[in-house]
Amino acid sequence: MKTDIEIANSIKLKPIENIAKKLNIKKNDLEFYGKYKAKIGRIEGQKSGKLILVTSINPTPYGEGKTTMSIGINDALNKLGYQSVVALREPSLGPVFGIKGGATGGGYAQVVPMEDINLHFTGDIHAITAANNLLCAAIDNHLFQGNELNINPNKISFKRCMDINDRALRKVIVGNGKNEISRQDGFNISVASEIMAILCLATDLDDLKKRLGNIFIGYSNDDKPIYAKELHIEGALALLLKDAIKPNLVQTLEGNPAIIHGGPFANIAHGCNSLIATKLALSLSDYVVTEAGFGSDLGAEKFLDIKCRLGNLKPSCIVINATIRSLKYNGGCPKEELTSENLKYLEDGICNLKVHVENMKKYTSNIIVCLNNFASDTDEEINYVQKYVRGLDCQFAISKAHTQGGKGAVDLAEKIVKICDNPIDFKFLYDLDKSLKEKIEIISKEIYHADKVNFLDDTLNELERLEKLGYGKMPVCIAKTQYSITDDANKLGYPKGHEVTVKEIRLCSGAGFIVVLMGNIMTMPGLSKSPAYMNMDIDTNGKITGLF
Repeated sequence: MKTDIEIANSIKLKPIENIAKKLNIKKNDLEFYGKYKAKIGRIEGQKSGKLILVTSINPTPYGEGKTTMSIGINDALNKLGYQSVVALREPSLGPVFGIKGGATGGGYAQVVPMEDINLHFTGDIHAITAANNLLCAAIDNHLFQGNELNINPNKISFKRCMDINDRALRKVIVGNGKNEISRQDGFNISVASEIMAILCLATDLDDLKKRLGNIFIGYSNDDKPIYAKELHIEGALALLLKDAIKPNLVQTLEGNPAIIHGGPFANIAHGCNSLIATKLALSLSDYVVTEAGFGSDLGAEKFLDIKCRLGNLKPSCIVINATIRSLKYNGGCPKEELTSENLKYLEDGICNLKVHVENMKKYTSNIIVCLNNFASDTDEEINYVQKYVRGLDCQFAISKAHTQGGKGAVDLAEKIVKICDNPIDFKFLYDLDKSLKEKIEIISKEIYHADKVNFLDDTLNELERLEKLGYGKMPVCIAKTQYSITDDANKLGYPKGHEVTVKEIRLCSGAGFIVVLMGNIMTMPGLSKSPAYMNMDIDTNGKITGLF
């Protein structure tokens, strides 16, 4: 079979203004980035579309195709005659060059131009990086210029960022020059930065500016919280993001609309595309298909408890994506044997599907499980999963969008449409009036199924301090491993009798949530022994290989 980039390059793309017409967007409302990419200006449609969330069970290290499935569903809905748009996150250069090699779907369910989207796209993530690091430069300049705000250099929490996996930057010393104040600092990956979260949760430019000003940067020497607005920098930060705040319009391989905007990770950030893009898409179409990163214990929980709460959204349907290979992985199958036939691993790992169905039923009953079909799947394995799902009192479908495009997801799309006609019975997992500690415990026990939550002493003190500062009613965003419902990547399937440990608390007052770090999670990933970049190249004619 052809590689993803070979498939993408074999398709003749349509001019982006033709794609815009499908959503009744006028050419004058577009800002063109070449022939096939455009930013959408400030417009509002008249529709009130239905929101479809695609999530997943716990994945293998290679991902399980949520983006491919989302694109396939969108193409299938358009094939059925509905006006539909897929709203996705922008890929980060970190995993593109690290492990994934690309994040624009796969096979015959892709968004294009895939090489542009996977690389610099329209520069949104670079703008976020620049804004983040301008604030860091302003903080250190303030220290150098006399420190009028009396900032404690040892209590500055806002970190620099870059959009590359680089473990060497997790801890650094800055300020080693003459007369500079030396202090310990560190880097987050750009897609885990608070400014990325702010861009994705802001409602407009004014709200963006306000949130940027409200970024907590650290404490003074007398333990007073210091905010970015005290450096009079929010206007400059917003200026850097004036174009990045506008959603990006591209197309699927089948010429259907795709709005791609924002890209926070779900294991270390809130894992959803921008609120502006999602709401715009809902106002322009009958159906909006979106995805939240990693398994439902991460991306979906944050989508539902943070994004839906802040944006007043209610999903009409949740699609839980599963693959035979990820179920086998959760049953202890070695990575090199995931495509080999072995029903025992599947039987041992299918409990992971059960926990994700149970978790999503705590939010809504409008759920369907979809098996993302791979060529290595056998009829026996597929039938086993289908029978198991029936026992969970849940609808089931198979998607072959990877090999067949929208045609391979028609059955799934038809079932989704029927589910979307049901009344919406959506509810949140927790009430904001609960204490921060209680919210952490509710997520840990209800979604991670932990028997106990351990809090390190300094984390309890920080939670108490944040409550006293008036941040107790914020939602919480938990950063943990994506490979398990627990905070331990080695505990696969549906582990019982486990504990989770809260190791760090971070205030993201601009974004509007509290970040809770569990286990060994890092907000700056590292590269593997054989990173994806080793297989990438470009020849003298501009032909790219290795983006797969």
